[in-house]
Amino acid sequence: MFAVIKTGGKQYRVAANDLLKIEKVEAKVGDIVEIGNVLAHGEGENVTFGAPFVDGAMVTAEVVEQGKNRTVIAFKKRRRQNSRRKIGHRQLLTTVRISEILLGGAKPAKKAAAKPEAKAEVAAEAKAETAPKEAKAKKEAKAEVAAKEEPKAEAKAAPLFKAPKGEPDDLTVIKGIGPVAAKDLAEQGIVTFAQLAKLTDKDVAKIDEHMPFSADQIKDWREQAKELAKK
Repeated sequence: MFAVIKTGGKQYRVAANDLLKIEKVEAKVGDIVEIGNVLAHGEGENVTFGAPFVDGAMVTAEVVEQGKNRTVIAFKKRRRQNSRRKIGHRQLLTTVRISEILLGGAKPAKKAAAKPEAKAEVAAEAKAETAPKEAKAKKEAKAEVAAKEEPKAEAKAAPLFKAPKGEPDDLTVIKGIGPVAAKDLAEQGIVTFAQLAKLTDKDVAKIDEHMPFSADQIKDWREQAKELAKK
């Protein structure tokens, strides 16, 4: 006999003793969980469909492992907009072994795991007892981290280059440099066409590492700055 179940927004065709990876279920390894959303069941060509679920049907499964899926990376970059975004997601998964397919309101042979709500209440009571101590420890830890990071913040504030004396140039004349990019460059000491024109490949790599600009962008700006510096 097989059944089609729905869990975690997905549908699976299962039979007894099948191993299945589904979205995380709050249970420990060895616990029996109940999946009541049975869309269909049958054997061979004799299939019963629900509307949407079959009344009185249920599938029980034993939790074999709690784990994670592979990491999925989403990277988005807007060309010449100084915008980069990288997001990683790793889905939590539960591996289960299908134990029984029950019909007509039949009871499972093994008892299902306790509901997450009951576990949450016990955990909340335990947490309430230790909350004051944890809050104090966290506060002390934050103060210690802040004290260590203060020198780093000061070091980070130093500009990458030394700005020359005199009037700065309007860097927004260069194609690809907008007001925001010009401000970022000025904060790092780059304020003239001559500075951009004289950037070495080492300087380009330094800017690429510490600022939201790619090496190709900076090299393009350097070539434009060489022409503007001649005027």
